[in-house]
Amino acid sequence: MRPADLRIGIDVGGTNTDAVLLDRNAARLARAKTPTTPDVTAGIDDVLRLILERGAVAPERITHVMLGTTHATNAVLERRRLDPVAVLRIGGPATHAIRPLFGWPEDVRAAVSVGETIVDGCVEFDGRETTPFDRDAAARFLTSVGTSARAVAITAVFSPVSGAHELAARDLVREVLGDVPVSLGHEVGSLGLIERENATVLNAALTGVAREVGAALERALQRHGIDAVVYFAQNDGTLMGLDYAMRYPVLTIGSGPANSLRGAAYLTGVNDAIVADVGGTSTDLGVLVGGFPRESAAAVEIGGIRTNFRMPDVLSIALGGGTLLAGTPEAVVLGPRSTGYELTRRALVFGGSEATMTDAAVAVGRASLGTHAAPRDMGALFAAAVAAADVLVADGVDRMKVGRDPRPLVAVGGGSLLIADSVPGVSEVLRPRDHDVANAIGAAIALASGRWEGVIHLDGDRAAALETARERACERAIEAGADPGRVEVVELDEVPLAYLTRPAARVTVKAAGPLGWL
Repeated sequence: MRPADLRIGIDVGGTNTDAVLLDRNAARLARAKTPTTPDVTAGIDDVLRLILERGAVAPERITHVMLGTTHATNAVLERRRLDPVAVLRIGGPATHAIRPLFGWPEDVRAAVSVGETIVDGCVEFDGRETTPFDRDAAARFLTSVGTSARAVAITAVFSPVSGAHELAARDLVREVLGDVPVSLGHEVGSLGLIERENATVLNAALTGVAREVGAALERALQRHGIDAVVYFAQNDGTLMGLDYAMRYPVLTIGSGPANSLRGAAYLTGVNDAIVADVGGTSTDLGVLVGGFPRESAAAVEIGGIRTNFRMPDVLSIALGGGTLLAGTPEAVVLGPRSTGYELTRRALVFGGSEATMTDAAVAVGRASLGTHAAPRDMGALFAAAVAAADVLVADGVDRMKVGRDPRPLVAVGGGSLLIADSVPGVSEVLRPRDHDVANAIGAAIALASGRWEGVIHLDGDRAAALETARERACERAIEAGADPGRVEVVELDEVPLAYLTRPAARVTVKAAGPLGWL
């Protein structure tokens, strides 16, 4: 009997669902690409069937499955399948000026919130409690929302420094509401009360979606006779175990671009580059730094909601293989509408009736695909569309560059045929083998990671405080699935905080390691 030594990486995109089959040494044995289905889950089932057939392997040999999915992103953008959340802020009397969910689009707030309140409780930046947690007021609020809340989001002032108030409130939820999923601000976001609260509420609202996706994936694996450990890809290009993903589903929102960036690094061996991931609807431009996605330094907006959890620094352009063309050669219009997963039905080169960027790429000789020839009488429009697309890409590259030294541009994704062989501002354009399934490869080869962020005081034992921060990050990496013996700190940032009565610094530590079975 052959050993159980294979893994499958899956990435669900807006147009295609991709999968790769890798062995223990990360050699690619098979690949599959199938159109993403409206319910997404059926596409996963289809791609699993294809990957097993093309790999000609017994399902018993699959030990691990890694999934990058758009489920969480789509739920927020479409305002569907979000759990009703009770929003509890521990921040009185100091934070009443801005109510919870301030600035949220009204339709999202209506879909998510079953009640919001602020109760007394305050911890200062140095961890001192200045106002006790008002347990009685919190209990009254929780009783009032009752069974209408399917999840609870708790955020306290300076909770990344001290999570004591949030932990006390979590225990209270257990007493009042029973076994309801609880999201805590200090476990989800970083410093910045409003953005951290928003991220925590989104995390709570996505709990049901995460459980649904996890259950659907496990059912699909069972149908194909695969008894494997499941991991989810997260926003920083690393993995987390299924249980961890159920607790922090918001961390999957940026997994698609992160997977592509990691896959690009693996396929090319280049650790510092600009990556263009071209799909059916959009092009995501990101930056590799040391082989990992560069993270955004600014607040990230998800579906109109400002958050501050970690996300890759990505610039999205409304340019993809399914982008619809309009206008004239003198004034061509690219998108923003796209055929999405219906590209092979609607594009001209597949016998459809709508002009797309894929048709333009075929017409000018950048691609050779489809069942029909590109119409000759639209040649001028197609040439103008390709020229306009080249300008968009070059402009995007300029916006993502971090210095004067040109870096290579790695083109990946099923629509990467749109990228020219030469792009201004980059040293070269790389299009590696398997570039069109780089996202699935990125999921399959990813490490597991953990992160800790907080404030340490520099007038005490700084070395001991930093060591504690490292230990906490490593513990979270192990919790996410990393091998305890091979976890190491891969990033440590220490930023001094000004204008405080005690010298302090904001510290961020990231630890990562290979999965325990590798």
